[in-house]
Amino acid sequence: MIVYPFFSLQDQENVFLLRLQSEDGTNRLTRERVLALQEIVQKLTAAARPLVIMGNARFFSSGAELKEIAGLDAPAGYEFSKMGQELMRAVEEFPALVYAAVSGYCMGGGLDLALACHRRIAAPNAVFGHRGAALGLITGWGGTQRLPLLVGKGTALQIFIAAEKIGPHQALAMGLVEAVANDPVAEALLRIRSSRI
Repeated sequence: MIVYPFFSLQDQENVFLLRLQSEDGTNRLTRERVLALQEIVQKLTAAARPLVIMGNARFFSSGAELKEIAGLDAPAGYEFSKMGQELMRAVEEFPALVYAAVSGYCMGGGLDLALACHRRIAAPNAVFGHRGAALGLITGWGGTQRLPLLVGKGTALQIFIAAEKIGPHQALAMGLVEAVANDPVAEALLRIRSSRI
């Protein structure tokens, strides 16, 4: 395993396991973290091996760093959106299967990251949401485009506008995740192996 400032990377049976990490455990998607993730995803592209993105037991990611967003003027806000979109596009266009193994909170930009992955597996304690509307914000990282494709336009609008929190079984029923599993990483690995047979 290789430990970087914002994540760790492990190669397990020809599958890359990328674990988001931060000192406070919330895995906020700061500008530095987004750029570091974009760089590592682009490096891993050459290997074209499956990738599992995860957080810790309490947080996949709490989303973008609101203190950074609060200080942005219009041109800087545009650049911030563009930066996040580039990461999400790199994940979405990754040449091998990408799973989000979600435990705990997966909010805002963290949900955008999970939506950019090709598949999502939720732990029983997973909580999904886009709370930006409650703060007067709307995502600029592609979630407004990807979520309706999975759950339908009406459900996506409800999630965005009402800023609702979605539990794992509700997420499964609406098509946001493929499965609920006690160990979402192990489930993702199992599904990756099964797809190779």
